Formats: sequence, structure tokens, C-alpha cells
Amino acid sequence: MNFEMAETHTSTETHNPTQNARITLDTTGTIIHWNGSAERIFGYSSKEVMGKSILILFEKEFAEKEKKILARLKAGHIEHYQTECVTKARNKVFIEFAVFPVKDESGNVVSISKIGDDITEQREVDEKQARLAAIVDSSDDAIISKTLNGIITTWNNAATKIFGWTPEEAIGKHITLIIPAERLAEETKIIESIRRGEKVDHFETVRIAKDGSKRNLSITVSPIKDVNGNIIGASKIARDISVRAEAEEQRRIYTERLQELSKYKDEFMVMASHELRTPLTVILANLQMLESIMEEDPRSKFIEKTIKQANKLASLITNLLDVSKIQAGKLRLNPTVFEMNGLLLEITSSLQQTTKNHQIIFEVEEGNLWVNADRERMEQVIINLLSNAIKYSLDHTDIIVHARKKDEQILVSVHDSGIGIPQKDIENVFLRFYRVSGSASSFSGSGVGLYISSEIVKSHGGSIWAKSKIGKGSDFYFSLPAAQNKTGK
Repeated sequence: MNFEMAETHTSTETHNPTQNARITLDTTGTIIHWNGSAERIFGYSSKEVMGKSILILFEKEFAEKEKKILARLKAGHIEHYQTECVTKARNKVFIEFAVFPVKDESGNVVSISKIGDDITEQREVDEKQARLAAIVDSSDDAIISKTLNGIITTWNNAATKIFGWTPEEAIGKHITLIIPAERLAEETKIIESIRRGEKVDHFETVRIAKDGSKRNLSITVSPIKDVNGNIIGASKIARDISVRAEAEEQRRIYTERLQELSKYKDEFMVMASHELRTPLTVILANLQMLESIMEEDPRSKFIEKTIKQANKLASLITNLLDVSKIQAGKLRLNPTVFEMNGLLLEITSSLQQTTKNHQIIFEVEEGNLWVNADRERMEQVIINLLSNAIKYSLDHTDIIVHARKKDEQILVSVHDSGIGIPQKDIENVFLRFYRVSGSASSFSGSGVGLYISSEIVKSHGGSIWAKSKIGKGSDFYFSLPAAQNKTGK
């Protein structure tokens, strides 16, 4: 009997006979031939599969598809398809089959020939490329590739959104399509870097859209290499930062305006402080004269209270003037060498006269503590720290002042047993106009005393800090570089 093989599908011509699985089935789908490549791909030996159904290679879903194909083959049809098979080890493989019926002289189908090509690796590559293509197409960043000659080869959806040109309009054109004339030199430098195998990372520039409008971009350009490692092009990722650039410009304008307003404010504070100081000095002088005249008059207590409030106002004016000087960088220092213990003893004795509810204790260590500093300004710092300790301390508690030399620094501390400062406020108490939260906020104050003290200490090359616990009190410290002796040497 002579058998006639039906004409095969044209795609089977590409199969490599030494690599392809060749399987022959009878008309019921039973395996009657199984070559070496089939053994290699599916893991079954010829002995294991001979006489068994071809369906052993398929899971249920794909077995149903295979049955339908077999039915069409028995009717004489040729099939070419891709499907999923299962190996003996239960691993999944993807096979591209070319299948055709074998007929006898009378045209009857007597067997079925299957030629299978393992495309598992290629399918995985295709899936990865498909996922990558989906990521590229869905990206909010323009992703463009080009040759080393600058010819655009790919153009994603975001590139169309940002620049206005469709892929059909952009691909094949030179990359200068989106580069303003004044920035063409940038492209030359970028290509030079790419040819050297270097990546251009987050380069901020300007590109032009189809409608002529400018786009502020952050671009990253990387080399594209072939399978041999040769650089054949460049991939560009461009992120539109126009909104950010506009926000930065608005912030710059806003900052400049704030600086201008701050300057006007400082000038006003200086002017107001000077203008207020003169009449206030006259008022204080007249009140003091009136107090001396009415010394025996019981009504003099009202004058005393008025003088006290006027002195507070004078202190506030002085503080505001100091803030303005600090902000303008005009706080002048007149350093001299003096002994810190002497200054502390003088100040603590003086302030003790202002409070009957607290005992100010100055703990003196042996030895002189020489510093080269502005004595008047340091007096201002110490008075401020002690005044705060008195204000925020509980009645009939001690305020302890201590000074010592440590590591070429003169360290001064002021301890009180007062209401304490919340931990979240500790780092901010030296900021300008900062007011502590909680119960401390019920006390009067301008919020500039500690700021001025901090700036004075820092301008001397020193440090200032605080420690505190709610209900337990606070410790304020400052340090200054020590002078070796009364000559400052």
C-alpha cells in the first residue's frame, strides 16, 4: 500500500529536524512513533509512551483543545498551533506544533504526524518583552530610544502626551525635533557620554513640544548595547518637572518678597525702638523725680508701680532693638577679659533683692574663670536666665547657679525647681518669638529673651542648651571658650 502525506503548513519548513519532536499517532490519538527529541523535551522514553494516548502530555484544559484538533485532522485538515504541555517531571513547556494527516492511496487518513518545537524560552522572552512594553506604554515618563546618530526609534504614549507628536510623526525623525536651537550643544555632549558607555543621570533641561511650548524636564539617558556588548544607541527617560519648576519659581519670588518684608519690618523695629526710647527715658526721669518728691506720700506707691512697668517697657524696647541688630548682622561686641565668678556674684546679689520668694544660691568653685567676652552682653544673658528661673519657679524654692571650667570651656548653669518645659519644646525655646506650650504659656513674655541670649552666646563661639522635666524644673547651660588668664593669653 502506498501512503500519501498531505501537504504540510508552510511554517513547518523552518523546523530543525534534529531538534524537533516527531510524533506519529494513529487515528485514535495513540502514539505509534516517538523520536529522540521527543524524549529530550517531554522526558518520556519511547518505551514509556508507545501505545498510550497523546493526551498524557496535556492538562485537562489543553487536552480538550487537543481532542478537537485531532477530530479536524481525521477530517483531513492541517493544523499549526501553540499549546501548553506537561513533561514527565510535571514541568510545563510551551510547544509549537505543525500537525498534518497521513493518507493512503484512496485519500483516507491512516495516521497523524506531529512536529513539535519547544518554544518555552522564546515565550518567556516574549512575555518579558510584553510586560516591559506595557510598563513603557503606561509610564508617566516619556521613554524614547534613538540611534547614536540621533534618529528616534521608539516613542511611548507619555512622549506623545508631553511633546504632542505621535509615534508615527516622531519615529524616524532626528531627536533635535524636541531640542530648542539654543540647547543643541547638550545633545552633542550627551551622545559623547553615551559613546563612552556613561549614563547621564537626572539632567535638568528644557525641551520643546509640537505646539512650540517649552517643557522643563529631568532626563536620564543610558546606553543601549547589542548582544556583543557594542553600544548601538541610547534610551532616554524624560520626566516633566514643569509644575515643580513653576513651584520653585513661585517659592523663589515668595522668599524674596518675605525677605523684603522682613527687611522693612527690621527697619521699622529699629526706627520704632529709637523713637520710643527717647520719650520713655523722659517719662522715667520725671517719674523718678516725682517719686523722690513724694517719698513720704502714701500715693507714691502708684508711682513706684508705674516706674516698674515703664522699666519693663524699656526692657522690651531694648530686646526688640537687639533682635533687629541680630537679624541685620549688626550685633556689636566689645570683648574684654574678665573673671566669670565675679560677674555671677554681682548679678546674683543684685537679683536676690528683687525676689523674696526664692533663694538664689551661687555655688563657687575654687580658681578664677577667665573669659574674653563682652561683659555687658554676658550680663544680659545671665540676667535673662535668672529672671526666667525666678518667673517659672515655685515659691520658696532655691535657684542654683554654678560655674566651672571643663575642657578649655567655662560652663555656667542655672537650675530651678519650677514648672518645667515639655520635651517637644526644648529644642525650640531658643527660636525667635517662640512661646512654650502648656502651663508656661500663661506667663507673660515676648519670646525673644532666650533667642537674644542664644545669639549672644553663639557670637562668642559658645553653646547654649537646656534640660527639663515637667513639674521637676529646668537646667539652662551655656559655655564660652576659656581665657588662660586676665591678659587673655
